[in-house]
Amino acid sequence: MVVEQIEIETPDGTAEAYLARPESTPKGGVLVYMDAIGLRPRLAEMIERVASWGYVVLAPNTFYRDGSVAELAPTGDLRDPAAREAFFVDAMSRVRDLSVARLAIDIPAYVEALQTYVTGPLATHGYCMGARLAVRTAGRFPDEFVAVGGFHGGGLVTADAASPHTCIAGTRAEYYFGHADHDRSMTPENVEALSRALDDAGVMYTNLIYPDAPHGYTMSDTFSYQEEGTHRHFTDLEALYARTMA
Repeated sequence: MVVEQIEIETPDGTAEAYLARPESTPKGGVLVYMDAIGLRPRLAEMIERVASWGYVVLAPNTFYRDGSVAELAPTGDLRDPAAREAFFVDAMSRVRDLSVARLAIDIPAYVEALQTYVTGPLATHGYCMGARLAVRTAGRFPDEFVAVGGFHGGGLVTADAASPHTCIAGTRAEYYFGHADHDRSMTPENVEALSRALDDAGVMYTNLIYPDAPHGYTMSDTFSYQEEGTHRHFTDLEALYARTMA
């Protein structure tokens, strides 16, 4: 199985993306949203694994306005805490610039691109900031998306009127959230508020904190990696997609 790099045309420019396709007839399509570190070999590995379950998988460079995949790629070893800290000086400014207004432009382009490669049900999941984008995608396309996943997501619940959790109302997807432990960007109180939003929406969901799992636990190219949490996330994500896109 080969992960291709393709281009997606948006109203604001060209976004590169990773595309992985199964060897068999696909059972559906999955839109994967990157973390703040961006598209890189680790993300390619991850979407290749999801494609092996039988899905077409698309992962766009959501920071395309700031540069290409190559230009934004880390130059240091992010398994070194000092290198990771230095990288995030610029990365967090890109996260802050990815506004709700910009996402309203981008998300339809990403969904349309995925649908050129697959028919049938769609699902989406994301990592860190990408969890917010996955939730917003289901909110924008409530009839198309049957499953949503978020892993070590941050800022899913805020005091802002446009907080990501407000997008859940009116959707029909099944949700799965595996939160990082002791995460300042997603506190236990935030997790409880997210559960209330999910309850109010009347959707099926799993919303839990992975014990001892640090923020970024799925990313094996950083010092935050935790094997136990990563294994659990893949196992539960595969089960989520199997029951919703059968």
